[in-house]
Amino acid sequence: MSQELKEAYGFIFEEELIAEIEKIGILKSVKEGDIIIDINDYIKAMPLLLQGAIKILREDKEGNELLLYFLERGDTCALTLSCCLGETKSEVRAVVERDTSFIMVPIAKIEDWTVKYKSWRNFVFESYHSRLTEMLETIDTLAFMNMDERLLRYLQDKAKINQAEKLQVTHQQVAYDLNTSRVVISRLLKKLELEGKILLQRNHILVYDL
Repeated sequence: MSQELKEAYGFIFEEELIAEIEKIGILKSVKEGDIIIDINDYIKAMPLLLQGAIKILREDKEGNELLLYFLERGDTCALTLSCCLGETKSEVRAVVERDTSFIMVPIAKIEDWTVKYKSWRNFVFESYHSRLTEMLETIDTLAFMNMDERLLRYLQDKAKINQAEKLQVTHQQVAYDLNTSRVVISRLLKKLELEGKILLQRNHILVYDL
């Protein structure tokens, strides 16, 4: 864990803080598709990502999901942090986008480190800012973009997160993330293919326009 922790957070945190995280943090490894935090869960610790990627989803009263943002190495989820500090239930679902490892940090240390370490305090504030910016961008796409523009942006973001132009994903999975129907997604994917921005293959989508 020591090397992975230093590679992901060594340029952010002081050596003393890295040592504390290594001492008390719990290392976890999860597989693609696993749910690590669900809606209405009480959260007792916050994750620090070492590798992989996680997608954060919101759910409406009918059970429809909407993708809010992705988390990568060196990130944490500000919404999770808020639940930790406020001891409230989670309002989001965290699903593993690709095989991921992370360190879980107990709630008790979150407040202690905010006082003790400037780097931790800056990290927490920056996490809030980054996640807020990403949620505002999600709102903008819903309010101002056509569905084909939203779809292309989603594919571009997913390709970057997975570090691969070729995405192994079904039309139905894309429809779930964008909270629309598979029929709509299939039609728009064909449109994007005709425009030369993607190539459709069986259970794969090759994204050209990055």
